[in-house]
Amino acid sequence: MKKNIARLFHTLGALVDEYILNCEPVSSRILNEKYMTDISSATLRLDLLKLEKQNLISQPHTSAGRIPTISGYRRYLEHIAPEHKNVRYERMDTLRELLVRNYKDTPRALHYIMQMLAHETDQLSFVAEPEVSSGYLSRLEVFAIEEQKLLFLMSLDSGLDKTVIMKCDYEINEVQLKKLVRYLNDELVGQRVYEISNKVLVEMRERRENESDLLSNFLSELHKAFIEISDFFIHYDGSIKFLEQPEFDSKEAILNFMNMIQRQDVLLNSMRRNDEGDVTILMGEDFIDPKWHDFALIYGKYEVFGIPGYLGVLTPLRAEYRKLIPLIRDVTNTITQTTRKGMVVPKWSKNE
Repeated sequence: MKKNIARLFHTLGALVDEYILNCEPVSSRILNEKYMTDISSATLRLDLLKLEKQNLISQPHTSAGRIPTISGYRRYLEHIAPEHKNVRYERMDTLRELLVRNYKDTPRALHYIMQMLAHETDQLSFVAEPEVSSGYLSRLEVFAIEEQKLLFLMSLDSGLDKTVIMKCDYEINEVQLKKLVRYLNDELVGQRVYEISNKVLVEMRERRENESDLLSNFLSELHKAFIEISDFFIHYDGSIKFLEQPEFDSKEAILNFMNMIQRQDVLLNSMRRNDEGDVTILMGEDFIDPKWHDFALIYGKYEVFGIPGYLGVLTPLRAEYRKLIPLIRDVTNTITQTTRKGMVVPKWSKNE
């Protein structure tokens, strides 16, 4: 890379770092005194003009300093990408222990991880629960937990258990329930969850439409339970502290952000379409709604016992990318590696 091009990238990186730190337009004087001490102020001003012409930075007001544009952030992310391999998050052993300790309760482990992300980043963290549709049913159990309520427990071949509580507006006794569960295990075990919820149960209901009302009603409830566990749902966690950022000083910005996090369908589709490498960052025109262009979605894909999901943070464009990218990369990789089938083994002390 030519010396002047390298200097231009260094100038852009310094400007973005300073803007992330202070959320104020960055002057050439600050850059000269703090980051670019080995070049003249005249050369620096010329470099800033070049960056402006390339639409990588902009000047909000004539007398103000510069701020990065969305294109500038993207170029900045390319510039700092090689640095990430030298950064490692220190608490991965704690994360592994948490996963091992909660190996029978994955949702709880993911909830703890989401809280940890929120605490470490001061941003709104999220976990999109594992997509179980690709898993295979290994056992079905159903329990009457109170009047007109059934607890469905679906165990997958991966070791993941999912539970759903459903209301039933019909009477069913314990003997009938056991017979139905035994029959359904014979019919459904070994089949993929997606096939069960979208094909098998539909066909079973159609074939038995004129038969027992009890069986028809039960199949209907079971169908609803399988559809519910197949849904991909985003859980959010974050203290009110993330709203203290200057970007949320206006009511409009808060409303735009709230609208964004409520559109789970759009966010999930965006993550599925842009599944690239360890960590993916969506910003600006990556979102269909222009009102979301001031925010960034930083996420990684993980697997729990081979079943995929996503986790990350939603932030203003002005975010600590140098910290967030390695952090999310290490967390997702640790989850995947620790929960590979056959890898999670609880550690028992010698005294137990």
